Amino acid sequence: MTDGKLSPKRTALLFFDMLNGHVKIDEKNTKSQYIPVIKNAINLLEMARGNDMMVVYACANHRFDYATSASTIRDTNNRLQQIDSNKATRDKPPIIGGTWGAEVIEEIKPGPEDYMVFKYRWNAFYQTSLELFLKTRGIDTIIIAGGSTDVGVASTAYSARDRDYNVVIASDACTSKEQDNHDQFMRRIFPRMSRVRSTREIVELLTPH
Repeated sequence: MTDGKLSPKRTALLFFDMLNGHVKIDEKNTKSQYIPVIKNAINLLEMARGNDMMVVYACANHRFDYATSASTIRDTNNRLQQIDSNKATRDKPPIIGGTWGAEVIEEIKPGPEDYMVFKYRWNAFYQTSLELFLKTRGIDTIIIAGGSTDVGVASTAYSARDRDYNVVIASDACTSKEQDNHDQFMRRIFPRMSRVRSTREIVELLTPH
């Protein structure tokens, strides 16, 4: 990265959990919050493809029996529903490996040249091959898109920052079930660790070959 511009050779585009089980209602219908996100994700992917950039898909990939899920003591589940905070509760994530729900959405389908990172926690770096992939490609900047903004995207952004990567958050290619959470991260949290930019602004930041 030079003078704030993005170098295609040193920048990776990371799609976080852009999976059927999160994005789609069924095979023909998309959740409304993801409709603009998909449009912008397509534009980001076209940008990456046109500049021979590294593209990474971070994908939840849990076992059918949830043995790979976290079992922790907390106040609520992921839907903010109250649970027993006196004992550990195992998560039951909606994404099960080997199912239609675990596949990347067709609109931004991976190619053979892309990198797949299968994860079992919110943070795409945690006990995965992500950092190895980035280092072997000489990457110093990561563009993050996907959802949820306040969960996996945030966890991965924090971890990238702690590893001294430059982070760019694609604000209009991310989403959350709670709009106020999304807005709070984009306005008050992500700017402390990254650059928050629209898809159009990210395309403009990319230097030509």
